[in-house]
Order: sequence, then structure tokens, then C-alpha cells
Amino acid sequence: MQHGPAVRRRKLGAELRALRTSAGLTSGDAARLVGWHQSKVSRIETGASGVKPADVRLLLDAYRVADANLRELLLVLAGSDESGGRHHWWHAYRGVLPPTYRDFISLESQASAMRTLETSVVPGLLQTPEYARAVTRAAVDGLDDERLDALVEVRLARQDILRAQPPLELSAVLDEAVLRREVGGPEVMARQLKRLLEAARLPQVRLQVLPFTAGAHVGITGPFVIFSFSRTSDLDVVVLDHLTSSLYLERKEDLQAYTEAFNTLRIHALSPEDTLDYLAVMGDGA
Repeated sequence: MQHGPAVRRRKLGAELRALRTSAGLTSGDAARLVGWHQSKVSRIETGASGVKPADVRLLLDAYRVADANLRELLLVLAGSDESGGRHHWWHAYRGVLPPTYRDFISLESQASAMRTLETSVVPGLLQTPEYARAVTRAAVDGLDDERLDALVEVRLARQDILRAQPPLELSAVLDEAVLRREVGGPEVMARQLKRLLEAARLPQVRLQVLPFTAGAHVGITGPFVIFSFSRTSDLDVVVLDHLTSSLYLERKEDLQAYTEAFNTLRIHALSPEDTLDYLAVMGDGA
């Protein structure tokens, strides 16, 4: 995707269409005002094609949109560098990454906060290289060594957002099964537990373990990620991963349901302080 993930293109297109309608203009009128063909306006409004921030500015000027906050929001949707987003480093791996993964990384790179429930594996942002290699090899069938190396490089490069200025704020709830599953063997897991303990001490990371003793819980149906954006909550999105695709939920009712679910999980999980003690004990026994 050249100018951001599909979920953002659709949102941007819908917003621009609403603004054009409010201005009393047809798509043909808009095209004439900015010197384009009508089909380009239509493709942008339906999310069928990406749009550059400079083109968004042209449309906003044509629609006489003076609201600074609204203009800024739409430029964020268009992936403007002025929006505070990080450099699109993953473009170098375009031939390796499937579109859904590029969408995910794009959202992750621009988000200010990430809340995640993990029920099977350690979150990618907290994986060691050896753990990442073992998980990737198991998850993607038939990988040759070159592609495996590239995917692991991407996984590790993503972790830079925890050290950026400002860093991504990560809040993760890990089912106990994540820590009990021996991925890559005992030595790999021992190093992974040490990495989690180090990460849990970072001010931008809030880590909580959901123990087996919590019983059945609202997250038992599967993992999810909630991305939040500091400039506006209108960009917030829930991501659900499936074996061959990812589902992006944008509706306010979906966001509210998953936010409430995550808050409930945090209540039933060990506190961040108790999680540190739990990881330390597990690490000593590994």
C-alpha cells in the first residue's frame, strides 16, 4: 500500500465524500476545481486508491474546510509526515510482506498506544530473535532461509518503536499459556522470559500475566490488538488476526466492546508489580 493501510483509505474517502456533499458539490464539480478527472475523485472517495497529503490539501481547500483539527485528522489519514508518523522503513521488505502485514505495521508505526491480548505467543514487539525465528518458522509453512531471515528482521525492526521519541506505549495482557508454551526449546524460552522481565520494567510498557487460575475469561475467544492515536480517537482500530488474513474493526461499538473487554482482562490479570515477581520466579526456574 503506497499511502497507508486500506482501513485508513476507506475512512479518508468517506470523510472527503461527506465534506464534498456538505459543500454542495458533485464529484464532477470537485474534479474541475482541482484540475483532475472525475474518476480520480471517485476512486479516492471509495477507498479504491491511495491519496497523497498534497492532494488532500487541494480537496480541503476546494471544499473551503477551515477547521484546523479536521484538516490535521485527514492529513493523518493520508499518512502525512507532518502527522508525526515514523519513516516507512518496511517498504524495503515489500516483496516479502503480505499486504495485511504491511497494513498492520503501518498502523503500529503511527499509533501512540497499543493494547493487546495474547493467548498463544509473546507479542512481536517483545520477542527475542531466537523466539521470533521459531514462531515464524512454525506459523509460515515452507519458508526458505532467506525469507525467514527477512521476516525475522522485520519483526525485530518493529521493536524500534518502543525506543522512539516519543515511544509507543504498550499495554499487554499475556495468558499464562504464552509463558508455558516451550517455543524453540528451554534455552530459547529462558532468554525470552529474561527479555519479558526487562521489558516489563520499561516505563512505556505495562505487562500483566493472566494466570490459569483466572478461569474462563472474556478473551478466551482469541487475541486482539487495539491501536490508539494521540491526535484523535477517530483513528482507533481493533485488529483480529486469522490464519490467512486480518480483520480491522472501526465501528465505535466494536472499539467500545474490545476496550471494555481489555479493561476487564486487566482487572483479572496479575498486577504489573506481581507480574514482575511472577516472571522473575519463572526465569529462575527456567
